[in-house]
Amino acid sequence: MFENFSFPIGSWVSVVVDWIRDNLKGLLDLISTVVGFLVEGLADLLIAPPAIVMILIFALIAWAVRSWQLAVGTVVMFVLIIGVDQWDTAMQTLALVLIATLVTIVIAIPVGIWAARNDTVSAIVKPVMDFMQTMPALVYLIPVIVFFSIGFVPGVIATVIFSFPPGVRLTELGIRGVDAETVEAGHAFGATPSQILRGIQLPQAMPTIMTGVNQVIMLALSMAVIAGMAGADGLGKEVVAALSTIDVAKGVDAGLSVVFIAVYLDRVTAAAGTPSDYRSSLLGILSRRRAQRRAAAADAEAAEVAARQEADVAIARGNRQPY
Repeated sequence: MFENFSFPIGSWVSVVVDWIRDNLKGLLDLISTVVGFLVEGLADLLIAPPAIVMILIFALIAWAVRSWQLAVGTVVMFVLIIGVDQWDTAMQTLALVLIATLVTIVIAIPVGIWAARNDTVSAIVKPVMDFMQTMPALVYLIPVIVFFSIGFVPGVIATVIFSFPPGVRLTELGIRGVDAETVEAGHAFGATPSQILRGIQLPQAMPTIMTGVNQVIMLALSMAVIAGMAGADGLGKEVVAALSTIDVAKGVDAGLSVVFIAVYLDRVTAAAGTPSDYRSSLLGILSRRRAQRRAAAADAEAAEVAARQEADVAIARGNRQPY
């Protein structure tokens, strides 16, 4: 019955890809130039200072948002990356992941907010996200290599596509999870939708949104390694080279470096949404000190008000004494 049945979806997609390559060359060249400049510039910026300086900066960031224990662990992990001679490639991978994450967040969060506030948009976005999340990661490399040749750029574009869904999903989930009574109270006080978004929904949804950012970074890092097959410099290229030559030592060194970067980014981004929850973080310590100063100021003001009231009462009693 189905012997002669044919539904050439792949051929149709190929025709669309060829049309985009032939007719939108100027746009593709612009994207390639901008993305290449950003990734290569950030990679050069991360590699240029002495490695010890960058390690101390990474450790300070870890202490600021999480704990001194993570700062110590950061120093140990990044020193080990230097020890296995993967520092430059690790910074190239970090640059690729950070730029891809930034592009993803800039697009995904507005889409997630739009989907949270419009059921029709949500109904359209969900199956698209399902498709993007279940498509094998290697498939994304095929059209982006056709569009952008090999190098950093196809790696970044494929990484953005692959890591996009959790950013949209968790942003929508966070906005929809805000207490409806709080939003209604904002409407009752005459707040505009944009004011409610900025003043109520985004602050309360921030932990969930930051979880989405964390997932975006993790997926971006996993895809950045696969992007080594597209010629993107970094740890992914090292893993591909180790695989092609069956070099166990190089594969382990590059793989451990990926793990260390993943652990660092995971812990930092997981804490970035609520650094005050971590008592040993610098931001948490500063937050508690500000709260203590505010409480002390409030107590002093209350004591001053009480003293003035007692003085007023005493004066009033004195005025009522008979001569």
